[in-house]
Amino acid sequence: MRRIATFIFAFLFFIACKEEYIPRNIERVSIKEFKMDRTSIRAIQVVDHKSVFYAGSNGDVGFTTDNGIIWNALHIRYQDSIVPHFRSLAFNGKDYFAFSIENPGLLYKISDGKFTLQYKEEHPKVFYDALTFFDDHLHGIAVGDPTENCASILLTSNGGKTWQKLPCKNLPEIAKGEAFFAASNTNIKTIGSTVWVASGGSKARILKSTDFGQNWTVTQTPIIQGNGPQGIYSIDFANENKGIIIGGNYAKPLENSANKAITSDGGKTWQLVADKQQPNYKSCVQYLPNTDVKEVFAVGKTGVSFSNNGGKTWKNVSKHSYYAIQFVDKNTAWLSGHQKIGKLELD
Repeated sequence: MRRIATFIFAFLFFIACKEEYIPRNIERVSIKEFKMDRTSIRAIQVVDHKSVFYAGSNGDVGFTTDNGIIWNALHIRYQDSIVPHFRSLAFNGKDYFAFSIENPGLLYKISDGKFTLQYKEEHPKVFYDALTFFDDHLHGIAVGDPTENCASILLTSNGGKTWQKLPCKNLPEIAKGEAFFAASNTNIKTIGSTVWVASGGSKARILKSTDFGQNWTVTQTPIIQGNGPQGIYSIDFANENKGIIIGGNYAKPLENSANKAITSDGGKTWQLVADKQQPNYKSCVQYLPNTDVKEVFAVGKTGVSFSNNGGKTWKNVSKHSYYAIQFVDKNTAWLSGHQKIGKLELD
């Protein structure tokens, strides 16, 4: 009994003495830019400090493994005549997958310098916005605008070999005018078997599943909503409870009212932060790894912003326009934008 008490005391002492992470005070950042003249890039997958994979417009999919010295690219065409425009990209631990927008929706697997069509959907309303794999690299999900009265949800459980569209009877009914934004491939987030999907337009809501996308719930948010370009453009979670959403009005990018919110209960409730303060419209938000849910970056066509208190207050740290940002670690990130890739390195 005494031995157990000693262990408990030692454990509590360790917890009490554990140093709290002190967030950095970043005023300005420098981003190294790589020109990509052929393509506008909204989806990236970071590999490491020297490597990043991208998917963009005009059928372009490419990567670098040497810090941007050499860029390798594939130029994908469907039946030699259709040029797919990619806005989503995912990695299953072995192969990459890129999904095109508009009709027909074309989902390709990219492996060893070759591309293979894995799924095709034809419908006047088809428009897939985001794609990702779960942590097990077997389950994956793609999210698109409604072709019926629900979100378009594609699922795989075998690493992307086959994909099935979830029937509307298994999904919440979507509101008229509600859809999703293909702005940065980050209106979707997975942790474990849980996935969150953020909507916009007439409603700004969070769809959530805890069983790899089989069953869903839906939650309201206070983010600006009501018409086409308003809503949530990006979502991130640091763990199963703490998350952040950001967006605004793409058509009025300087507005900053009701465009960012946080949750501490897994997305059941959301609280506005920095309301009517910077930053304004942003297309991507990301927590920095290993910063105790304190450091956050957000990017968009109005520049780059940083928070060191979990999104409660922000600083504009760059005027450069980017669509997406993804971190390798707390000091290194890759960014994507219109005809460019960026690399950010912090001290």
